[in-house]
Amino acid sequence: MLHRYLPMTEEDKKEMLKVIGVDSIDDLFADIPESVRFRGELNIKKAKSEPELFKELAGLAAKNADAKKYVSFLGAGVYDHYIPAIVDHVISRSEFYTAYTPYQPEISQGELQAIFEFQTMICELTGMDVANSSMYDGGTALAEAMLLSAAHTKRKKILLSKAVHPEYRDVVKTYAKGQRLEVVEIPFAGGITDLEALKSEMAGDVACVIVQYPNFFGQIEPLKDIEPIVHAEKSMFVVASNPLALGVLTPPGQFDADIVVGDVQPFGIPMQFGGPHCGYFAVKAALMRKIPGRLVGQTTDEEGRRGFVLTLQAREQHIRRDKATSNICSNQALNALAASVAMTALGKKGVKEMATMNIQKAQYAKNELAKRGFAVPFTGPFFNEFVIRLSKQVGEVNKHLLTKGIIGGYDLGRDYPELANHMLIAVTELRTKEEIDTLVKELGDCHA
Repeated sequence: MLHRYLPMTEEDKKEMLKVIGVDSIDDLFADIPESVRFRGELNIKKAKSEPELFKELAGLAAKNADAKKYVSFLGAGVYDHYIPAIVDHVISRSEFYTAYTPYQPEISQGELQAIFEFQTMICELTGMDVANSSMYDGGTALAEAMLLSAAHTKRKKILLSKAVHPEYRDVVKTYAKGQRLEVVEIPFAGGITDLEALKSEMAGDVACVIVQYPNFFGQIEPLKDIEPIVHAEKSMFVVASNPLALGVLTPPGQFDADIVVGDVQPFGIPMQFGGPHCGYFAVKAALMRKIPGRLVGQTTDEEGRRGFVLTLQAREQHIRRDKATSNICSNQALNALAASVAMTALGKKGVKEMATMNIQKAQYAKNELAKRGFAVPFTGPFFNEFVIRLSKQVGEVNKHLLTKGIIGGYDLGRDYPELANHMLIAVTELRTKEEIDTLVKELGDCHA
């Protein structure tokens, strides 16, 4: 019989205590002085029966406004995308679900191959030479890219576009502080990085320039124009990119990016309150030995059979802090597997079609809102997000939308004071014409 959990009987307790040589559980705490032990009653609810507990928790969960009951137009880094049913089936298999990290290749070939396939698909999407198995998320992957750039160039100045996700920028600044790196934010103009401001900050001490593609406002940064500015000073070009968008956009690798990072949440990973997610990290071949995290390579055994191993990194890298290339210690392979299964199920054609639907539906929403009189401050090409200006506070409008079963867009005034009353709206392939039309109507009613 399969158990969701294994109960512990009194006989089990007695047997375990006997094995470790103590008479009671209290004996295990004998080293704790009596004076500091808590002898009262904890201020918590009394235990309920299992049916009562399920009922209470279900009631609490029902209060959440989730994307199954509500129509979501909220993006800003976490998106409501189609997840093929096969994803959950594969990642729920115990050989994947319980695997932690594949240090022993002789018993980890399935896990290692799954990671290898993930790396391969990320390289195909980004146009880069090498990708690692996975990072925690897009923000930490970007911070690791900054650290690699500083170590490689031996420079201390980081130029960071203000059009990069605000939370990503916070993570970068936190990492930079520990390494005594200077982070200079480059302003945006017209929704994209201000190239004249970027040029004015470029000098011989710049380790890297960081931009996002598409950026936080959904706008497509002109990587072709940014790259020569960066490499003229022998700085490194770092691009954070939505991997789904790369199904239709020219990959950063073709613009000579040195490091490309991002979050694979759009492929097979639910929104789930913002995490856990899975970051990716791809580099040029010259940086192969400096890439953080785990790297899986393909090889053959002594009998000529195809096999997979962790490569280019000594095991000690993950233990000896003075020798490590990063502080990535945990493994995100389960979420990387989810992304791999989703990409495989969609295929190259499916990924392109999915990305195209995002563009088309977002463009339709933007056009319809413009017809209703909404100002669209950024007019450049965009992926699946765009900005509109409201006549009221975004929070007030979102409360109204919620009463209509709609989760509204992101309040940009939270991070950009100059964009108060501006909403960032995300439209994915899951949104129907009827849902978009309803959003337009309700926003129009608020705007009137």
